[in-house]
Parts: sequence; structure tokens; C-alpha cells
Amino acid sequence: MESQKLRNRNGQINIVLQKNDVAVEETSTGNDPDNNPFSHIDSEFSSFIGMTNLKKTIKEIYATIVMNEKRRQMNLSGNKQVLHMLFKGNPGTGKTTVARKLAKMYFDMNLLSKGHFIEAERADLVGEYIGQTAQKTRAIIQKAMGGILFVDEAYSLARGGEKDFGKEAIDTLVKHMEDNHNDFVLILAGYPYEMDRFLTLNPGLKSRFPFILDFQDYDLEQLLKIAKQMVHEREYELTTEAEWKLKKHLRQKKQETYRNFSNARYVRNIIEHSIRLHAVRLLGKEHFTVDDLIQLTGADLSLDEA
Repeated sequence: MESQKLRNRNGQINIVLQKNDVAVEETSTGNDPDNNPFSHIDSEFSSFIGMTNLKKTIKEIYATIVMNEKRRQMNLSGNKQVLHMLFKGNPGTGKTTVARKLAKMYFDMNLLSKGHFIEAERADLVGEYIGQTAQKTRAIIQKAMGGILFVDEAYSLARGGEKDFGKEAIDTLVKHMEDNHNDFVLILAGYPYEMDRFLTLNPGLKSRFPFILDFQDYDLEQLLKIAKQMVHEREYELTTEAEWKLKKHLRQKKQETYRNFSNARYVRNIIEHSIRLHAVRLLGKEHFTVDDLIQLTGADLSLDEA
């Protein structure tokens, strides 16, 4: 069985196994005119604020794919990548969004056969009686084969002590991580402190995740950039007064430094609420301009209710 490489719409090389003997094309890394082999990755993550380590990791994975194919052309062995990941971060730092994006990208890279995304929580994996947990967990894994299984608040599986069925779910996940890593990616996610504690309660689990990524809280300027991005996507804009008011409010929230600040999710709720208040305000006017329909003012930001 030989391998054939096909260029997909993003310009990178897909590696396709063929049953018949075929000639192998010369490898190309899909460079853009500026000779950047990672241009398609930069494009896919262009809307993601921050996340430098994540972007670096994806480029490493892609580079390894290309180099493995070059090695195979010269009759050298390739290194199969295990892609299971663990995400640590507060709410609203992009963990679920990134996992969804990775499912698509891994499909484009031919690392996953389907590229779909399955999200699960404790209730989807843990049963109420003996034998049910392994059955439920295997069913979810089977559903996720060819794609990514994302388990948020994964540390909840370790709660309840030795008699809790959560441990059985963990054991089942671990077994399938090893048996099916060629076409299955498991991503466990949760709050930083709880995930660190979770790993200590399950010896050997940490070593099964070659990629452990910290999703840092966004700083003030990043939160403002996210807010402007959300507003722009909805075809609105913040007035200078509204931007100043939002910045002052977010600075205050950051200074409070309480745990589990919801970050981008909090900003999204503010923007969506302001759009509703903007609609109510305009509804009372007989005439309005295009600017009226677009501009969110300070009056539209009801931050005390955020």
C-alpha cells in the first residue's frame, strides 16, 4: 500500500493511502507567495486573539506530517503522532472553540477520517449502576471515532471517591486512547486548579497527553479587541464613549481578580445585551439614519446588569 498526496483547498498536502501501486508525487508544503508554509494555519487562526502556544503547537504538528511524508519517500520510518490534549483555563478563554477548530483542521490534514466534534460531560459517561458506565463511555467513544471527543469539566469524573463510577469512565477512556489513537483524539478540559488536581489523583494519566495547553485569561487590551471583533461581526460599531465606558468596566473587573472570570463569554454577554438595548432605544424614534442603526453608544451599555 502506497501513499498519495493531494493538495486541498487550503494549499496544504493531504496524504491518501492507495491500495494500488502508484508513483509518489514530489512533496510540497503548500507555500504561499511569501514562502510561508504555515499560511493556511495563520489564516485559520487569524480571528483567535492571543493563544501563541496553541498556534505554535499546531504548526509543529503540521510540519511533522510533511516531514514524515518526505522520510517515507526516502524509505525512512515515519513517526505517528499521538494528538490527545488537555486544556486548562477559566471559562470564556476559548477551550471549546479551539477544540471545534482542531477537529476541522485535523480532518484537512488527513489526521482524522471524519473531523466531527463530540462534546460530552460527566452525565454522558457515568452510569448509575455497575456495568452501565463502561457501556455509556464506549458508546460515546464509538460516536467520536474519526473525530474529536471533548470532555469539559473532566475533573468531575474523579469526584465521589473509590466507589464512584467516574473512575470506570476514566479507565475506559484511557484504554481507548491507546487502542484508537490513529483515528481518535480525546481532549479533556477544565479549570486550571481542578485539572492539576485531577491529574495528581490519576497516576499515569498526565503522560498520556503529549499536549497540555494553558488557556490564559485575556488581558484588558485583548478583551477590548475581542469586543470590537464581536461588534464588527454583527455589523455594529462602538462609539468612542461606549468604548471608553467598556474599557473602564473591564479594567475594574480584571482588578477584582476573582477566580473563574468568564473572559470572552462575559464580553459576549455585554455586547449582545447592548444590541438589545440599542434596539429598544431606536424603537422609540420615528426616523433614524444608517449610523443610528450601526452605532452602540454608552447608553446602550448597561454594565451594572452585566
